[in-house]
Amino acid sequence: METNTWWETTKVQGGELVDRVRQLVREGNVRRIVIKQGDRSIAEFPLAAGVVGVFFAPMLAAVGALAALITDCSIAVEREVTASPADGSPVAAAPDAKVAPVATVEAA
Repeated sequence: METNTWWETTKVQGGELVDRVRQLVREGNVRRIVIKQGDRSIAEFPLAAGVVGVFFAPMLAAVGALAALITDCSIAVEREVTASPADGSPVAAAPDAKVAPVATVEAA
């Protein structure tokens, strides 16, 4: 199977940030989330599939703290799609896949 990745960017307001990150993590085919303000990366969360969601709470706490400090930001999302070898059609990762984030927060 061949794995393809691509990036998509969404603009959000501070109050929508936590909900949007929570939604992205639950989708299951997200490999990395980068929160940006302008051209500057504020935080980056690589996501690893298959690990229990205990690690999800600290990431949401960090995102919540960022949401309190910034108003306009964008979320860059790296997604992963696996192409099946038989017909080459894309197969997304399971939407209920468990993920564990690892947070990297940049100091101001």
